[in-house]
Formats: sequence, C-alpha cells, structure tokens
Amino acid sequence: MTTARLPLFPLNAVLFPGLVLPLNVFEERYRAMMRELLKTDESEPRRFAVVAIRDGREVAPTAPGMPDPTALPDKGPAAGFGSDPIQSFHRVGCIADAATIRERENGSFEVLATGTTRVKLLSVDASGPFLTAELEEIPEESGDGAGALAEGVLRAFRSYQKRLAGARERSLSTGADLPDEPSVVSYLVAAAAVLDTPAKQRLLQAPDTATRLREELTLLRSETAVIRHLPSLPAVELTRSPTSPN
Repeated sequence: MTTARLPLFPLNAVLFPGLVLPLNVFEERYRAMMRELLKTDESEPRRFAVVAIRDGREVAPTAPGMPDPTALPDKGPAAGFGSDPIQSFHRVGCIADAATIRERENGSFEVLATGTTRVKLLSVDASGPFLTAELEEIPEESGDGAGALAEGVLRAFRSYQKRLAGARERSLSTGADLPDEPSVVSYLVAAAAVLDTPAKQRLLQAPDTATRLREELTLLRSETAVIRHLPSLPAVELTRSPTSPN
C-alpha cells in the first residue's frame, strides 16, 4: 500500500473523491497550513487530507465558556480534539487537491479543493503548527454487479430528487446529465443525498463500489418513502455544498 504524510484538515463533514470542497480558512493553525501549501510549486499538487470529526470541535473555542467561565481556551494544532487527537477522528478520509488558495487582506484564505483518493488514517502528529498525518491510500475495488447496481441507484436517486424537491418528472436532470461509471455514481450520490455524517462516513469507507451502491439503494428507497409521507420539506440544494467555515 502507498503511504504518505500530509497536512490534516478535520471537518464536520465527509469529503468524497471527485467532489469539490470550498473552504473559508481563518484559524491560525489552518492558515499556517495554507501558507505551507503555497510553498509547493504550482506544477505540483497541493495536497492535504480531510477527515470527518467523530468527537470534537471543528472550530476551537475562542473565549471562556461553560462549565468553567474562567477557563482559558485551548490553543495549538490539536485544539478542540483532546490529548490524543486521532481518537476524535474517523479513520477513513479523503485526500484533497487544492486548485485555488487565495489569501485575503486580513490573512484568511479562500480555498477550493477537490477530493481525489480515499485514505486510512494511521497516526496524527500535533508537534508542528498544524496537524499532520501518516496515511495509507485505499484502492477502489469494483465488487460484484457494480454496473447494474449503479443503474438502479440512479433511478432511485431521480425518484428521491423528485420527492425532495417536489418537482415534476420533466423538471429533473436527465440521464445524460449524470455519470454512468459506477464508482463516480456511488460518490456523487453519497455526497448529494441529505444524510447525516455517520451515514456518509459509512458510505465513504465501504469496502468496494458495489457495497456502497447497495447501501445507497437501501438508503434512497427508505428516505424517499419517509419523504412521501411528510407534509412539506424545506428547499434543499442537492448538488452544491456550503463553504465550511474554518
């Protein structure tokens, strides 16, 4: 297996290969990370790893709070993640390739990255100005019947979209607008479906594409059935993610 040591960016969200990740970077530990990435030549990928937070804070506290109003806030690269930060993170994440890192006048950064490869978190180092991690790449195996499962997932996803948006069939995206490669389908649907972080994390760490698609088919059918019986739902944008405030 291929291993690498990369900067680590924990989020209250799951990043999937092929999906775009916009970031608003304002904490000093992550600003330091972006400054370091900018030292990489533009001809080389500016990579960092994203992992979902299992137990901890995406943004460290900046003022005293409950239960001790006099307590000083945590500082440093592991602030908000305890004395052994690896225990605060899910162990499967995704490498992000930063296509754009733009520094603002106030020192914060606007970042646009894309997920590339799944990785397993082996260790976390908090000795520097930002977290770094030893990572092992996870190959994407197809599994049995992935092609047929992808077709079924796309049909179920269209039905799910229609129910969620309250739209008529002719207003939905056609098949020509959606991919047909099974692994791409599996990641697109995982990212676009309105699911909580644990559910998305299970999809990310599925052992192969077919298993991920099979679970998505079950989730989509279940969610569509629930939505069918709800009187109304707030409008949801399925194809875009909000910028993470970091």
